Amino acid sequence: MFIAHIPSGYIMSIALLKRIRHVLVPAAIIVAVGIFGAVAPDLDMAYFHLVDHRQTHHHKYVTHWPLLWITLAAAFALWFSWQKRSRAAFLGLVFSLGGVLHMVLDSFVGDIWWFAPFIDKSYALFNVPARFKPWWLNFVLHWSFAAEAGILVWALLLYRRRCLVR
Repeated sequence: MFIAHIPSGYIMSIALLKRIRHVLVPAAIIVAVGIFGAVAPDLDMAYFHLVDHRQTHHHKYVTHWPLLWITLAAAFALWFSWQKRSRAAFLGLVFSLGGVLHMVLDSFVGDIWWFAPFIDKSYALFNVPARFKPWWLNFVLHWSFAAEAGILVWALLLYRRRCLVR
C-alpha cells in the first residue's frame, strides 16, 4: 500500500467516533491517533534505509508482525473494557487498531509474515509481477492500486461530508 494507510486510518477513526461516545477525548485527537497508528508500522522504513541498507524486507521487522498489533489491540481492549472512561486505554486501542488495519491492507498485495516469529512464511492475497523500473511503478500500474484510490476517495468524501455537517 502506498496511499491508503492515512485515509484508512481516518475512515477507521471516524467509524470508532460514531460507535463510542462516552470517552471524553476530542475527535481531532482520536483521528490523529488513528491515522498515526495506521502508518506507524512503516516507521521501520527509516531503519530499513539508514541502518539495514535494504538487506531485509521491512515487512519482516517486528513492527510489521501482526502478532504485535493484535496483542496490543487485545491488551488495550481489555484495559478499556475495565475502565470505560480511560482516555489512555481508548487512544491505545485506536492506535493499535490502526496497526492491525495496516497489516490487513499490506496483505492485499504485499508480503506479510502473519505467523511471525513462529513461522517464516509470507502471505499476500495477490501478487504484483515485477515488470517495470523503478520498482514502485509495478504497484502503481497494477489493478490493485484502484483499491487504494477507492479508499482515498472514500476518506475524502467522508471528510467533505463531516465538514458540511459542522
